[in-house]
Amino acid sequence: MMPAQSFPPRRAGFTLVEMIIAITITGVIAGMVAVFLKAPIDAYVDSARRAALTDVADTTVRRIARDVHLALPNSVRNPGDSADQCVEFMPTKIGGRYRAVTDSVGNGNPLDFTLVDDGFDMLWLNSDLPAESRLAENDIVVVFNDGSASGNAYTGNNAIRIAGLAENAGAKTTAVSFVDASTGTPFNRKQLPSESPFYRFQVVPSSEHVVAYRCSGVGTAGGSGTGTLSRLRRTLAGAWAQPADCAAMASGATAALLAENVSACSLHYEPPGSGTGVNSRNGILAISLEITQSGESVRLYHQVHVDNTP
Repeated sequence: MMPAQSFPPRRAGFTLVEMIIAITITGVIAGMVAVFLKAPIDAYVDSARRAALTDVADTTVRRIARDVHLALPNSVRNPGDSADQCVEFMPTKIGGRYRAVTDSVGNGNPLDFTLVDDGFDMLWLNSDLPAESRLAENDIVVVFNDGSASGNAYTGNNAIRIAGLAENAGAKTTAVSFVDASTGTPFNRKQLPSESPFYRFQVVPSSEHVVAYRCSGVGTAGGSGTGTLSRLRRTLAGAWAQPADCAAMASGATAALLAENVSACSLHYEPPGSGTGVNSRNGILAISLEITQSGESVRLYHQVHVDNTP
């Protein structure tokens, strides 16, 4: 009897035609799904872009407002031919009160406006102030900056550089000196022109005497903004005349970029008594900023109240 013939096991798999059909069907299904997903994905991307643009614009506007709130009274100004593309001011780190008269037993050092004085007592301990607000050597003391010819810190008439500081813990005062204690050399002491009605003074930090914000290259190209907005800072070697334009204002200053893709920008300052609803002591800085990227635009408008009471 002949043995039964054995056959090799059948191997299962796809034929080339079956694979092509499967790939074709998968592609059709994926295309249909993509049609339905495209709209929500595009919406998400657009929403994320708008949120990013809004965040940049809002952060920039808030930074400008925060700096301007610390501006020395009557120091905010637009350069002569700025077209509202830049604004500058003198920042302050702290304000205080100076001693106007001696105490009941004749102690203390008042600030004398009748002569070239060597210093005065600040009615507070410098060490009790926050670290970032403490007076330091080379900071600038400004008294009664009312914006007049004599009360204009840009000219230096009412501003004196600090040479030294010494605390009197018992009297709760800090002696502010305009004479170098080690050499006896006066810094830039002078007779101050006007006494403050409330015996107040402001302090401009030594690291930045003037702060400015400037928009440059503003416009659009290819659906995105072409401009930038920068913060500039500088120190003064002497009197600082009002710049003729934004380029002159930025000359020699250290710049830090705040925003890119700026398509529209306006930094317009209305000084006190300008006849546009601004009273005799307050100014208004109107900030308009538009940022455009890939066809998406975000525009913010903000007004900053500027207290010019010296």
